[in-house]
Amino acid sequence: MSGAVIIGAGPGIGQAVARRFAGEGLPITLIARGGETLRAVASEVAPHGVPVVTLQADCTDRAELDAALDRAIGEHGVPEVAVYNAALVRADELGELSVREHMEAWAVNVVGALNAAARLAPAMAARGCGTFLVTGGMPEPKPQYVSLSLGKAGVRTLVALLDQQYGSSGVHVASVTVDGPVAPGTDFDPDDIAEHYWQLHTQPRHLWNREVLHTGRS
Repeated sequence: MSGAVIIGAGPGIGQAVARRFAGEGLPITLIARGGETLRAVASEVAPHGVPVVTLQADCTDRAELDAALDRAIGEHGVPEVAVYNAALVRADELGELSVREHMEAWAVNVVGALNAAARLAPAMAARGCGTFLVTGGMPEPKPQYVSLSLGKAGVRTLVALLDQQYGSSGVHVASVTVDGPVAPGTDFDPDDIAEHYWQLHTQPRHLWNREVLHTGRS
């Protein structure tokens, strides 16, 4: 069975999404920069009894990311679903960051997702099915979070472009836009947010959404 690949598999949403898909019996591949982070998330997934592969890669290094995704495909085949959850979240106002700092944020928030899609979406399209999901945010830009606002706007555009290119081939591309700080036991509990990813993955094709907004309000 082809499984789920979680890129940016840290605590919070990444871990919750991995558990949610593992709970449905999907083999899981976790990709993150840090080995300790990967081990912690893998231990949370382990009780579900599915195969779990952990791979270290920096999502801003295309060669590293490509190599990790190729290994994921080698282990479990072309994934049924891929989730790009990496983000560089920091407060910054207009003019505060250098060009380099803006490019670093853009590389994590947008270009990593683009490169992951470039590696996976064509194979999903060739198979005729697959889901590629990106964690979004900032439904409205905030002047206290300039780089993140720009990045999440970029994510929204990337999802639209990928849908245009691969949607007709059976690849469901969508984002889960989280409009608040993620924390267990709050309206932005990661387990509640993870449910959106599963619902998007299992949506019938004629009902596909390109974006789901989690506001924390019931």
